[in-house]
Amino acid sequence: MTTTRCYSQEDPLGKRRLQRLHSAVMRRVRARPREATSRAVVGVISDTHGLLRPEAVTALAGVDVIVHAGDVGSAAILDELGKIAPVIVVRGNNDRGAWAASIPEIATTEVGGVRLCVIHDLKTLRGDPASQGVDVLISGHSHRPSIERREHLLLLNPGSAGPRRFTLPIAVARLYVEPAGPRAEIVELAAAPGPARRGRGPRRRGLDGARGPGAVSPRGGVG
Repeated sequence: MTTTRCYSQEDPLGKRRLQRLHSAVMRRVRARPREATSRAVVGVISDTHGLLRPEAVTALAGVDVIVHAGDVGSAAILDELGKIAPVIVVRGNNDRGAWAASIPEIATTEVGGVRLCVIHDLKTLRGDPASQGVDVLISGHSHRPSIERREHLLLLNPGSAGPRRFTLPIAVARLYVEPAGPRAEIVELAAAPGPARRGRGPRRRGLDGARGPGAVSPRGGVG
């Protein structure tokens, strides 16, 4: 797996790494990889708004790298995520203050030969990511988890893992980098379960729609 470590527990603000990442993204022009060169699991989370639920930590356990698609809420969230895996993060519209000043609004990195582009609000994206060799476009902001494939481009929004908004689900996502190509699944968190849900784990559903035990359908559109 090749990736850029933007934030770590050892460097709480991650300023130097974030600045190097931003500069590298602006300089790099890469050809689209034909296929993934190795296997990896990317944990994808967004819109925590200062709340990192224990259910989210459990759902992200064992991943190789974590992507946070913005509206983090505080540096403490990144500290905790950095204990699980290296973190790639972009700034959301609610991320303000000195701790967030050096976090880029857009980040591009490569994991296992698959090129990822991360932006908080998909509506602010300029240009065609597919023409720039991007394989997976990750966004947040809407709080609506969704997975969509547009020809060779996979679009992934993990939804919100923070405070519940209206009746929208609380969720994260997993992105699997495999030789056959990247695939994703939404993991709806069983946050504060009632009696009917007690003892049940996270509910999942992937892009192909195949349901496993306790699976759930992604909801809403991209962005």
